Amino acid sequence: MPLILRVINAISTLCGVIASLMIFASVLITCQMIFIRSVLNQSTVWQTEVVIYLMIAATLIGLPYVQKLRGHVGVDLLPTLLPQRMRRGLAAITLLVTAGMVAVMFWHGWDMWHLAWARNWKSETVMSFPLWVPYLAVPLGFGLFLLQVLGDLWMTLTGQTLDAAGMPVVDTSLVSKDI
Repeated sequence: MPLILRVINAISTLCGVIASLMIFASVLITCQMIFIRSVLNQSTVWQTEVVIYLMIAATLIGLPYVQKLRGHVGVDLLPTLLPQRMRRGLAAITLLVTAGMVAVMFWHGWDMWHLAWARNWKSETVMSFPLWVPYLAVPLGFGLFLLQVLGDLWMTLTGQTLDAAGMPVVDTSLVSKDI
């Protein structure tokens, strides 16, 4: 596998680790919030907002890792019925359409982030958090997702081994022998 694809896969794996740490942090914060409300009988100020931002960011930052693992929802009935050559063509078309849609999301996410940053938007809460920080997860997540999709497209077009659903296989030890 070329160096650039190994780098993209490493970045996607790092995104998965970061996303899982964000989820773990949000669980800890939620537990702390429950303790403060239930045991100490006090109000909370920042916890709900931070948990929401962390969960949204974890979802978006985790996109490239889920793509790397082929974990996104897909219907693979048609590809499994097609011969290898047609499966490759269908995978290439699917990845091209996906790349186009992800690029649109990246562009609009960048625009939204830049607007929040340039106008110094803040959340309308007691915390008054600068919104460019959580908004950054949108272009970052979709940009890295686009990199992973383009890496998958390159592997598809250059003859990489395909799985039963027609997607390129990163780890060939996972491929069954009848494909």
